[in-house]
Amino acid sequence: MSANAEVDASGSERLALIDALRGAALAGVLLVNLGGFSLYYFLDPAQRATLPTAGIDRWLALAVQLLAQDKAITLFSLLFGVGIAMQAERARARGLGDGPLLRRLLVLLAIGLLHAHFVWWGDILTFYAIAGLLLLALRRLPDNLLLAAGLGLALFTPLLAPIAYRLLPANLPDEARMHALAFTAFSSPDPGAALRGNVAYAHWNWLALWSVFPFVLARLMIGDWVGRRGLLQDPAAHHRLLRLVFLIGVPLGLAGGIALEAIEAAGLTPVVLDAGRVAEFALRTLRRLVPLAQGLGYAAGFALLFLRPGWARRLAWLAPVGRMALTHYLAQSVLGIALFYGVGLGLGPTGGLPLRFMVWAAIFAAQAAFSVWWLARFRLGPAEWLWRSLAAGRALPLRRIATTSA
Repeated sequence: MSANAEVDASGSERLALIDALRGAALAGVLLVNLGGFSLYYFLDPAQRATLPTAGIDRWLALAVQLLAQDKAITLFSLLFGVGIAMQAERARARGLGDGPLLRRLLVLLAIGLLHAHFVWWGDILTFYAIAGLLLLALRRLPDNLLLAAGLGLALFTPLLAPIAYRLLPANLPDEARMHALAFTAFSSPDPGAALRGNVAYAHWNWLALWSVFPFVLARLMIGDWVGRRGLLQDPAAHHRLLRLVFLIGVPLGLAGGIALEAIEAAGLTPVVLDAGRVAEFALRTLRRLVPLAQGLGYAAGFALLFLRPGWARRLAWLAPVGRMALTHYLAQSVLGIALFYGVGLGLGPTGGLPLRFMVWAAIFAAQAAFSVWWLARFRLGPAEWLWRSLAAGRALPLRRIATTSA
């Protein structure tokens, strides 16, 4: 999903900050997605309480919820929007218009649909591609209007709920039933059962969680604005704004997240939702403010750290991972299924969150090492090369040309 950081057609020059930030976002995405890969996501509270790791699971789950859930994908989506802005700017400078970017998004849509149907129901590439195509139509909006529209969509998605509920099928199965069916299918050693369960759950998920699309589109719009203004391309020139976003976004996100968890733990969520339209709207809006504020704060804080040479060196190891984000995102799905599903090793959710954290660390460390090895020999990651070659309609150069000194 690094639709973004190449400076030239060969990808030989890149913006290290954006690559490293994408790598950090990918680490968070993996940690969150392992909840689905491990099937822990499909357990109800009573089932989770029976796991041998239930005591520590509660604290680790709280940490994931407060620090990464919806925040990592916020950051990842913002960066995709930044990439669209950068690509569009380079295409205009070359007099190419939106053609190259349009082809890339269409190829990404095909990759996403294949991934969603044949690998993992939680695919985000399809949403990125469709939202990116819509964003192309919105790119004529003035910068400030684009930002305002993105913020409005991100915060006030609940206003779309009446329309969405009218469009949803009346016989849409409830969450508990679909989770039970998915758990059974993904625990099965039968590949056919797993595939049928994946397709059924993916289609249900797209409808039941309809708010994911405006969630993604809003962040792409905000990221497009960030890219237009060059906040991450030249963070030194925007130091004061980045500092303000960091100092407001991270504390606001954490405080809001803690408040939401406290309301849920006290069993007050139904009370607030039934207390009237104002209370319901306020709670639903807070749920959307928290990941947006925190994700923006993360991006700003990372950029500020990267301005310091010492920290830039410490964080540079993330850049190769970010350059191969599409490859690693797809590989994470395959590895997660191979480890936890019945068609693989069948580890399932019995190891709880401690196992999830260990697998997360092992996979990401392996991907970081592989990225360095691969990019020392090749220009692009395997999936990035395929994506760009299909969009270009020809096989692009992949192997680096060795240089010798006299």
